[in-house]
Amino acid sequence: MPATVVIGAQWGDEGKGKVIDRLAERSDVVARYQGGNNAGHTIVAGDQTYALHLIPSGILYPTTLCIIGNGVVVDPFVLVRELDQLEERGVDTSNLRISGAAHLIMPYHVEMDTQSEIRLGKLSIGTTRRGIGPAYMDKAARIGIRVQDLLDDSILRRKIAIALDTKNDILEKIYGEPRLDADAVADQVLAVAPRIAPYIADTSLILDTAIRDGKTVLFEGAQGTLLDIDHGTYPFVTSSNPTAGAACTGTGIGPTRIDHVLGISKAYTTRVGEGPFPTEIDDAAGRHMAEVGHEVGTTTGRARRCGWLDLVALRYAVRVNGMTQLGLTKLDVLSGLPEVQLCTAYTKPDGEVSADFPWHQSDFHGCTPIYETLEGWDEDIVGVKNLDDLPPRARAYVDRIAQFTGVPITLIGTGQGRHEVIDSVEL
Repeated sequence: MPATVVIGAQWGDEGKGKVIDRLAERSDVVARYQGGNNAGHTIVAGDQTYALHLIPSGILYPTTLCIIGNGVVVDPFVLVRELDQLEERGVDTSNLRISGAAHLIMPYHVEMDTQSEIRLGKLSIGTTRRGIGPAYMDKAARIGIRVQDLLDDSILRRKIAIALDTKNDILEKIYGEPRLDADAVADQVLAVAPRIAPYIADTSLILDTAIRDGKTVLFEGAQGTLLDIDHGTYPFVTSSNPTAGAACTGTGIGPTRIDHVLGISKAYTTRVGEGPFPTEIDDAAGRHMAEVGHEVGTTTGRARRCGWLDLVALRYAVRVNGMTQLGLTKLDVLSGLPEVQLCTAYTKPDGEVSADFPWHQSDFHGCTPIYETLEGWDEDIVGVKNLDDLPPRARAYVDRIAQFTGVPITLIGTGQGRHEVIDSVEL
């Protein structure tokens, strides 16, 4: 019954897609459990590069079953576009299944998201304006549109009319935007329903059967721990739970079915959008990370903010996810730096020094990192596949991270390609 959750241990963009892609090669099922197309995975397969936003990375393997779970919010137009793009490039999508209980991102969700961010101005939280938050809001308010509603014209139209009843007043009276016609929105969505219908299934049952049959199952989340709506740097977070516990609620399997939790962290830290970032740097080292690491968001195209690896935050991610293994990506990016730094504690605004992640947002927003400095390495490590082949200083860096977090590092990324990795991951 090998079931593994792969989670982001930072603010997202840690390279989970590449890891899932690699592990999918020896897995039977890959299931996505939360988020929407506000996240993206860039996969390099040979001379081909794929940018995925909704469909799990395992879709590149014809024998791997890919599942979009009930915890995901699905933009039907983005989904159809992604299916079309994959099929145009010769990728078989017949092994995709979508939970009928997953919620749909409607055109009015995107509009509400955009107008809300514009209205907030300088106080905006930096959403991707793709309607993720409003879709989850409707889900919680019990006026959401679900994937299964695509199969019933009358139900879909009735639900859209109910949802737009108040939203049109907000669009018109608060945002000064034109009202949306419920029938026009329904027609727009129903136009793509036949393309999606063959993929809709009871994915909770499929997963339960796979686990009972001893299949190898991977659960993948979008974003990262520090963007979790409950455990992240609120309010600069996403609208769902990227942490490992959501793999259960987001796919319909019980917590006793999970065997391993693999957290993925970069060898440094990046963040897209607004919000606190204690180890952010704007110097030669930061520019090196941005340029060598090609730090641009897969979905947004926005430049990522860069900084030293924050071990305090990483150990916090270990705790709230119950990590059993840790993967470290982009170690090769740090090659050539004269020294590397690790944040091992914070100085809070009141002067108190703490090696634990602050529970109060004001402490975190105002904290100053305390660094431990290690010698850098000049050797090119791109393509190294054995731990013993790492330069001694690079190995010392990895060992210090494992020692501080208390979790074994079973995967190390040493290049952009899918096979440029040191891999001893236990599934």
